[in-house]
Amino acid sequence: MARLPRTLPHARLLPAAAAALLGLALAAAALVAPPAPPGSGATAVAAGSDQAAPAAAPAGSAVAENGQLAVCGTLLCGEDGEPVQLQGMSSHGLQWYGHCLTDGSLDALAGDWNADVLRISMYIQEDGYETDPEGFTKRVHELIGEATERGLYAIVDWHMLTPGDPNHNLDAARTFFAEIAREHAGNPNVLYEIANEPNGVSWSSIKGYAEQVIPVIRAEDPDSVVLVGTRGWSSLGVSDGSDEREIIADPVDADNLMYTFHFYAASHGQSYLDTLDRAADELPIFVTEFGTQSATGDGAHDFASAQRYIDLMAERQISWVNWNFSDDFRSGAVFDEGVCDANGPWTGEAPLKESGQWIRERIREAA
Repeated sequence: MARLPRTLPHARLLPAAAAALLGLALAAAALVAPPAPPGSGATAVAAGSDQAAPAAAPAGSAVAENGQLAVCGTLLCGEDGEPVQLQGMSSHGLQWYGHCLTDGSLDALAGDWNADVLRISMYIQEDGYETDPEGFTKRVHELIGEATERGLYAIVDWHMLTPGDPNHNLDAARTFFAEIAREHAGNPNVLYEIANEPNGVSWSSIKGYAEQVIPVIRAEDPDSVVLVGTRGWSSLGVSDGSDEREIIADPVDADNLMYTFHFYAASHGQSYLDTLDRAADELPIFVTEFGTQSATGDGAHDFASAQRYIDLMAERQISWVNWNFSDDFRSGAVFDEGVCDANGPWTGEAPLKESGQWIRERIREAA
């Protein structure tokens, strides 16, 4: 969200000569650093500042309307302090389906789907970040820029999965998030998801990891929201026989954070839905991944179960992101196979699988 420049102190009391000199100085500064051309995606730098200011978000976009997000109580709120519910899509792994994130597909996500948020899913293992840290970090920077140009919020997803202990990648996570936060500090649209789906590990270990990564982010970017994965593949512990009470009893020692919950409607029934409903009374929750099919991301859809989740999340103002914005052969991918290789078409229902048609309609309804 654009902000007005600060008023010069006592400017109206300056003598005429001083005011004239001030005008000449400001004019000279403008000649040295002309504004970026419209649509360039570049940022402008304020005179006398070494911090790049983010370009204004497109009018009517989620970022233009809500600005810098913050956690207020158990809710996600906009810059005006009012609750916000974001809806959008997650990419598939950048190492496999990065070619699905093009100018055309992201234009469609923002303009045709009317989404609010893009989750940038960067795997760590499985031919991901650990094979080329510099290359994957560069790609994440680029995709944050693409989201910013379209007024989308960008969730930077540290997609650890196997091994399930986030501490296995602790040093790499600290390096990566320090770089991302340093580059995008002050950008109102960036959220940091620091552990996708911890599994086979205790809540105390996840908490300890978070309390080592969050300070690295806060040192560079003190204001953005951090998203913390939960036990049992981010099920709030349900998939490990626990629940949200272990988090309530021993929360992460940090401010402006939310806890993540993932579900797949054909696998995760009433006990998961009840846990989400109950947890939302006590904890700030963001559903950063869900599907209408089984937990494998494949198989038959359970749209009725998925709709019950959608209705609950609307009632409780829980933001959500669907898995996934690709043309993977599995039923959870939104595009028909071959759409990404053909570079489209991207808009309307024609290029979409059944899951894509359903989730596009849910996002459009919420806009």
